[in-house]
Amino acid sequence: MVKFRHIQNFYLHRQQELHSMGKTSRVNHSVASDFLLLGLSEQPGEQPLLFGIFLGMYLVTMVGNLLIILVISSDAHLHTPMYFFLANLSLTDACFTSASVPKMLANIYTQSQTISYSGCLTQLYFLLMFGGLDNCLLAVMAYDRYVAICQPLHYSTALSPQLCALMLCTCWVLTNCPALMHTLLLTRVAFCAHTAIPHFYCDPSALLKLACSDTHINELMIITMGLVFLAVPLMLIVFSYVCISWAVLGIPSPGGRWKAFSTCGSHLTVVLLFYGSLMGVYLLPPSTHSTERESRAAVLYMIVIPMLNPFIYSLRNRDMKEAMGKLFGGGKTVFLL
Repeated sequence: MVKFRHIQNFYLHRQQELHSMGKTSRVNHSVASDFLLLGLSEQPGEQPLLFGIFLGMYLVTMVGNLLIILVISSDAHLHTPMYFFLANLSLTDACFTSASVPKMLANIYTQSQTISYSGCLTQLYFLLMFGGLDNCLLAVMAYDRYVAICQPLHYSTALSPQLCALMLCTCWVLTNCPALMHTLLLTRVAFCAHTAIPHFYCDPSALLKLACSDTHINELMIITMGLVFLAVPLMLIVFSYVCISWAVLGIPSPGGRWKAFSTCGSHLTVVLLFYGSLMGVYLLPPSTHSTERESRAAVLYMIVIPMLNPFIYSLRNRDMKEAMGKLFGGGKTVFLL
């Protein structure tokens, strides 16, 4: 009888252990309902200053890029491949910034750091899509400059309206499919109880560090997207500018060389800023990586560069100034942009 009670107590104790382990496992590997975006600073005194700075930058970004779209669409002289892609780049920049900054401003204003699970994945999808589209458009614009300088006689046929529309649709498909696939793969990942993201947006690498399940497929997807969105467009841009430089150096007069290369100045400036900020973080040794450095780089290529693009493409662009003058100044050239 004593032996039977001993065996019974053993099995009851074992069932309680298994129940406890199962409960703990469900807690630790449950689907996260919210994430915490720690933002750029956790100091309460700095929040009003950050709110004012980024609200001003966001408004300038939206007004500047929408103004570029308005000016290009309203002037028939700007209905060329170069300005067609520039208008789409401005739209992409406005959407890219809008995917992260409004949520950051809302969190600062409400003094809340939370973002829902679905909201985080939605933000991630749009950041990946518009970030990749930005890279593809920069590559397409480099090809536009290559055709304009190296094959000027074939410019109208090599970049017909139909071909430009096809290239734009291809860019949308090439960026939308991998971004959607990566987002859907993240829905299969189980996250631990600790869900704090040390950024102002849902960074994919930071999200995977919070995972409690296997993430090898997700990490492979990040590498693949890096090659598709960064390496391939950059190689196309470099190849285009090598050909452009070779053609420009073949022009006999210095004035002709300067005139030809000056048409690439704005695009080249944006490329150097965009890829320079990325390389300044992701090509450095892993020992030098830090959350603060990555956050600064993210602010540069996600907020600062989209804000500067309208000024870069308009400051020394005579056609844009004249078009703005017709739209706002009754035919007078606008010198503010």
